[in-house]
Amino acid sequence: MFQAPHGYTRSPLPRARQQEPAPRTPAPTVADTPGPAVRRSAERMPNQHPVSTERDAFFDNAKYLAIVLVAVAHSWEPVMDGSRATKALYLLVYSFHMPAFIIISGYFSRSFAARPHQIKRLVTGIAVPYVLFELAYSLFKRYADDSPGHPISLLDPWYLTWFLAALFVWRLTTPIWRALRHPLPVALAVAALASLTPDIGDDLNLQRVLQFLPYFVLGLCLKPEHFQLVRRREVRLLAVPLFMGAALVAYWAATRMRPGWLYHGSSAQQLDAPWWSGPVMTFALFGCSLLLSAGFLAWVPRRRMWFTVLGTGTICGYLLHGFLVKGAVFAGLFDSYPWLTSATGKIALSVLAAAAVTVLCTPPVRRLFRFATEPEMGWAFGRDGDGGNGSPGAAAPAAGPAKAAPIPASVSAPAPAPAPDRQSAGQAVGASSGISR
Repeated sequence: MFQAPHGYTRSPLPRARQQEPAPRTPAPTVADTPGPAVRRSAERMPNQHPVSTERDAFFDNAKYLAIVLVAVAHSWEPVMDGSRATKALYLLVYSFHMPAFIIISGYFSRSFAARPHQIKRLVTGIAVPYVLFELAYSLFKRYADDSPGHPISLLDPWYLTWFLAALFVWRLTTPIWRALRHPLPVALAVAALASLTPDIGDDLNLQRVLQFLPYFVLGLCLKPEHFQLVRRREVRLLAVPLFMGAALVAYWAATRMRPGWLYHGSSAQQLDAPWWSGPVMTFALFGCSLLLSAGFLAWVPRRRMWFTVLGTGTICGYLLHGFLVKGAVFAGLFDSYPWLTSATGKIALSVLAAAAVTVLCTPPVRRLFRFATEPEMGWAFGRDGDGGNGSPGAAAPAAGPAKAAPIPASVSAPAPAPAPDRQSAGQAVGASSGISR
């Protein structure tokens, strides 16, 4: 015992209490590990909205309705001669149904950067279906139309397959358009120059590829808030007089305008027009198509409908309905039944075409033709093309644990990235083939 001065005795200090060890947290098991979608939401940056993993019913609805208009308009082609009203409706539908389809295809191609897994989807979802259906349509033309001399060429798309060839070129050049400061004016200039150049040639239907290019580039430039604008109630109301006025203009133009202008597959000289009319019509039709596409999208339902699921299978509806339409023409159906050219017959054809393309978009048909429209082809690609670790094209993790660097509070969170490019041709065409986020 220590004796302090003046006779005071210091009491002994209490024994220090040992700190209890913290309970050990068991290592997470596979069942406790959140899936990729949950991790993306939980690990988002501060002030960043969570990434939605659900499909937007609006776009699936738009693709289905657009593919129905494509099929109905194709059914009018054999019976519209001699009917000004039918031709006017034909011109009206053709002025926006493919532009709207291409705009949506471009919107869902924003994240394309030519990564290995994206190249794989480009090949399996667009290039392979193009080759298979170009051969199928060429053979169908040879034997069903008794045209044994019809050429089989992968460089000269016939009938519907031009869209797959165009979508392949557009998406492959997406990094270029994303790098430009003003991509839309450049694309419009390219389209205008193509419209006055008759010597471009027919390889891959390059005239259509270049003249429809501005719509795809426009889709690349759009953001989610732009589609929110067309969903507003006032826009839906304005779409009514817009289409009424467009119908009157189409009725006036039915006897004055060649439908070839809306096909965008020929130059001005090939349409027997002066060369300067090509650029003029390019800009005029782009403005009209843009307004009508906005009006069409304004009427598309935003909620999930009975046909929403069909929007994921529009590649089948697009590629297969052509066999029905051309098969009826080759079989002489419209010559054998003249009543089909009457008003009642045209209504019946429209209903039949809409019903047929609806059936062709159903999941059973999509599964049946998946070998041709969405082939896996894992045997043809390496590991990089398949991706890994839960995300396509992800690099292998480094050995050992790694700590995330702290993010300074002064650094603002980055804007949400565009939706992942997970669409095949069927999800883009419908591009679609073009064309899930």
